[in-house]
Amino acid sequence: MSDDDEYIDIKSKSQLKREVESMQKLGEKLIALSPTELEKLPLEEKLLDAIHHAQAINARGAIRRQRQYIGKLMREADFDEIQQAYELIIHQDTQSVAQLHLIERLRDNLIAQGDSALDEVVEHFPNADRSHIRQLTRNAKNELAKSAPPKSARKLFKYLRDLSANDANE
Repeated sequence: MSDDDEYIDIKSKSQLKREVESMQKLGEKLIALSPTELEKLPLEEKLLDAIHHAQAINARGAIRRQRQYIGKLMREADFDEIQQAYELIIHQDTQSVAQLHLIERLRDNLIAQGDSALDEVVEHFPNADRSHIRQLTRNAKNELAKSAPPKSARKLFKYLRDLSANDANE
């Protein structure tokens, strides 16, 4: 038997502490997720119940103890798999927020610049109806000039958001 065969991966006490801390931190992040997002994660029933229970707790001491319990359950679960699924959910949320910011910027540019900004919209959404966008933009400009509620600006945003959703589905 060689030395390589006898090698055992021994983790230091500090390394074990860091791993437990990261599991507990992930558990805290899981508590902040919505029920729909939690369903997408590969969680054992016991861990899922503990997270739901933690979401209902208001007392400081009780929530601290529940977080520690969730951390303990995380040690028994497949931490890496849960971590990857969590990252995927967060990444998707970040992408959707960025898409909404893009749509807001396109709408604001259309209202401020008119037809000169239409090319950028068509670049992002090739199947956009130019005449419909022009009409909504004219109406939004008129509403802005009259200090009326931004009904057409909302319609323009909704139309652009629908175009974005259709592009994502294709």
